[in-house]
Amino acid sequence: MLVCRHISLVVVCALVAQVQATPYTPKDDATVIERLPFRAGDTNARELSALRAAVAIAPTNQAPSVELAQKYFDLAMARGDPRYVGYADAIVNRFSTQLSAPLLLVRGTLRQYRHDFAAALDDYTAALKLDPDLAGAHAWRGAIHLVQADYIGSAKECEALQSLGRAVLSGGCIGLTLAYTGHLDQAYRTLQRTLTIASDDDNRLWLHTRLGEVAAWQGAFANAEHHYRQALAIGRDDGYLLAAWSDFLLDRGRLSEVVKQLAGWESSDGLLLRLTEAETLLKSPSAPAHRQALEDRFAAAKLRGDTTHRAEEARFHLRLRGDAKLAVALAAENYRVQKEPRDARILLEAAVAANDIDAARPALDWLQTSGFEDSRLRQLGQQLSSPSRAKYPRDVPK
Repeated sequence: MLVCRHISLVVVCALVAQVQATPYTPKDDATVIERLPFRAGDTNARELSALRAAVAIAPTNQAPSVELAQKYFDLAMARGDPRYVGYADAIVNRFSTQLSAPLLLVRGTLRQYRHDFAAALDDYTAALKLDPDLAGAHAWRGAIHLVQADYIGSAKECEALQSLGRAVLSGGCIGLTLAYTGHLDQAYRTLQRTLTIASDDDNRLWLHTRLGEVAAWQGAFANAEHHYRQALAIGRDDGYLLAAWSDFLLDRGRLSEVVKQLAGWESSDGLLLRLTEAETLLKSPSAPAHRQALEDRFAAAKLRGDTTHRAEEARFHLRLRGDAKLAVALAAENYRVQKEPRDARILLEAAVAANDIDAARPALDWLQTSGFEDSRLRQLGQQLSSPSRAKYPRDVPK
């Protein structure tokens, strides 16, 4: 696996131009099209400059290229800006033969970001043949198996991480596998124990975020908020954390907090979506421009053949456009590729709104076979099974 409160006319025009303008291909690889902004005091610009210089000095050496590509991917995850993934792709794709294990690991990570899970798994398998102790490959394989609801596969990767002595990685892997398979209490305890041995901020942020999700699924909302706030207090940009926290706030009806939290994050489609949901329900004057910006971005993605954001697009059409029929079609397409709880939720919500139990059948089957315990998803499943099914009860803009 991907986030100016009041959007300016310049940004709106730029977004529209992405859809309408003729594509521009630079004549020279050195041509600078756009420099992405960095926050005040951010060290990323200097770090990227140094990494790019190292690649320029030794363009055939895979090691500095791996470092630069990984940095770009990390920025994409932190900022929710997919352009960094494109930069990483350009670095990695310069190499086509005799790929090192670290390069295969990075390439697999980029491929899984684009939901090319089969190719990503092939890269991780190839990397492990070169380096059987490459824990990152096991961790990413476990993550992909979770996304695809292959819990036997994820458990095997957890065991591999345990065998390598990677206690934090294996604890996180085991905790999530338990959470997705109907063992929320045990999952929470496992993740909590793992948190006590996690010393670095990146792992602590990730564990607090997932503990927040598990606690919310348990209905322990005060506990969930504690974990989200602990993660936020670490002070690192993280698109996944902001999305999960914003969803928590939206579910609690704390709309103004969402607007405040997501100030300045419009570059992320997922976070702009959540911001626009809050603004729409608050009847904010900036909501119409943000809805149009999202419409333009989804249209641009369609022109590029990019299908990685179908879940977000389904949510957009359901919650912000009131088009349940289109939403359920998009959510069903998304669910064929990835089957995490949030994917099941948007499919079930859209199916309730569209009164389409057949479309929801894969998610309903998953609820039954996995034993997933979240009461919200269970209630949606019951609504679909009820003889008199109600429409999705969220107001949409007229």
